Amino acid sequence: MINAVLVFNNNGQPRLTKFYTQLDTSVQQRLISEIFTLVSARPNSACNFLPLPPLLAPSSSGNSATAQSNDVPSLVTYRHYATLYFILISTSTESPLALLDLIQVFVEALDRLFENVCELDLIFNFEVLHAVLGEMVVGGIVVETGVERVVEGVRAQGRVAKRPVNEGGRGGLGPGIWAGR
Repeated sequence: MINAVLVFNNNGQPRLTKFYTQLDTSVQQRLISEIFTLVSARPNSACNFLPLPPLLAPSSSGNSATAQSNDVPSLVTYRHYATLYFILISTSTESPLALLDLIQVFVEALDRLFENVCELDLIFNFEVLHAVLGEMVVGGIVVETGVERVVEGVRAQGRVAKRPVNEGGRGGLGPGIWAGR
């Protein structure tokens, strides 16, 4: 399961933070800071997988069952593209290589929607960023990894959102004519 999707710029400013597991806001903020510090300090030649910082790592106290320990966040997977870091926090049941592929599909979908995506596109069109993520991941479960289907889904959402409310003549005066108060 994917527990969180984070996107940072090179200065550590979050451009997307989506948590699929409930955490206190203070823990989220500390986690975001810790993960950015860890990821940004790594050289480009280092591998793209990290163990989760101790802030969320499973504790050894208590009576946790094996099934519960498999569902605990344990892995940070990231990719660095130009000025942005794309980071996934996941459980040990997720394949790290599949997560790297998911990041690649996420970036490719954004690139197709924005035609050479840059950080400003993400800042000023954050709803598209969330729509792409929503097409790919629902409740922490990956539901779509095909770039074309993700892009088509987001474009379809855009067409629906831009359709006039009174289309179809529900106001009684015909299509496109507002019936008034």
